[in-house]
Amino acid sequence: MKYSIDKKAEEFLFNYLNNASPTGFEVEGQKIWLNYLKPFIDEYQVDHYGTVYGIINPDAEFKVVIEAHADEISWFVSYISEDGMLSVVRNGGSDHMIAPAKRVNLHTKKGIVKGIFGWPAIHLRDTSKDTAPTVKNITIDVGAKNKKEVESMGIHVGTVVTYEDELMILNKKFYTGRALDNRIGGFMIAEVARLIKESKTKLPFGLYICNCVQEEVGLRGAEMIVNKIKPNIAIVTDVCHDTTTPMIDKKVHGDFKCGKGPVITYAPAVHNIIRELIIDTAEKSKIEFQRDAASRVTGTDTDAFAFNGGGVPSALISLPLKYMHTTVETVAKSDVEDVIKLIFETLKQISPKMKLKYLS
Repeated sequence: MKYSIDKKAEEFLFNYLNNASPTGFEVEGQKIWLNYLKPFIDEYQVDHYGTVYGIINPDAEFKVVIEAHADEISWFVSYISEDGMLSVVRNGGSDHMIAPAKRVNLHTKKGIVKGIFGWPAIHLRDTSKDTAPTVKNITIDVGAKNKKEVESMGIHVGTVVTYEDELMILNKKFYTGRALDNRIGGFMIAEVARLIKESKTKLPFGLYICNCVQEEVGLRGAEMIVNKIKPNIAIVTDVCHDTTTPMIDKKVHGDFKCGKGPVITYAPAVHNIIRELIIDTAEKSKIEFQRDAASRVTGTDTDAFAFNGGGVPSALISLPLKYMHTTVETVAKSDVEDVIKLIFETLKQISPKMKLKYLS
């Protein structure tokens, strides 16, 4: 099957990624995602915490999930000093090392307030004893003279903070920006739904296209939704590390590279039959892929699906990504296209009659 990201899809991608979707506050991003998805599905549902899923063939008894997570890492304001400086705590796995000199958006009821993570000038530091950034010493400056002015701007303890950086194209081959982990996954599963619709593919099961919330704080959205949908099979997509960049030990973290195709994972949570179906599909479809071995858990929503709802046969297809949890997360456009193709082609191989029990 031929597929490439067209202008319509790329416009959606930029609109979706450039909108903030911090953990616990994903609603605006979910609205954009659902609006794009609606023409390709029969109906949709939203749970109490904001996970959204579209359904194709909602009356079918056999249910297959394709899933990504909708949230991005961010910060919470945790303290406001009398001179108007803001301290923060993590909302998800935000990296304190990259914070200094970054521009940020503070999300208030009065709208976006601009701020910056300040840092002392090099002239004023003893570089032989340089202090590294930590959550305890990074602060946000919103240009306020005191705490009262900060509060008058609508900022309070609990205000969510996201980085300002937007998506860009690098060397015509890569997408680079904040929040590709794993909102690029939401883009990919939406494109799978689009392919099903536009190719007039008839599936013999109900397909649930799930964009789950709160993955970055413990797979929480997936834990909730698996018990609501009770699927028979789940195929999860997330990102994994490109380990060819400097300072990464491949013997510890594996050998994966952007541009060499999707990464298929071996792990206790990954159902062997589903994984082998994906691998067979990749080989038959001539989609280049890489392999990963995860110790104990995958660290993705795959674990939530596999170990809840009585145990759901689940598999993971990952997208290699450089510089995870920074504002310059980078993926290869060709890999994005191949993940979409691989999920689409795998769905065409699934049957409600397929054997899923090892000893049956």
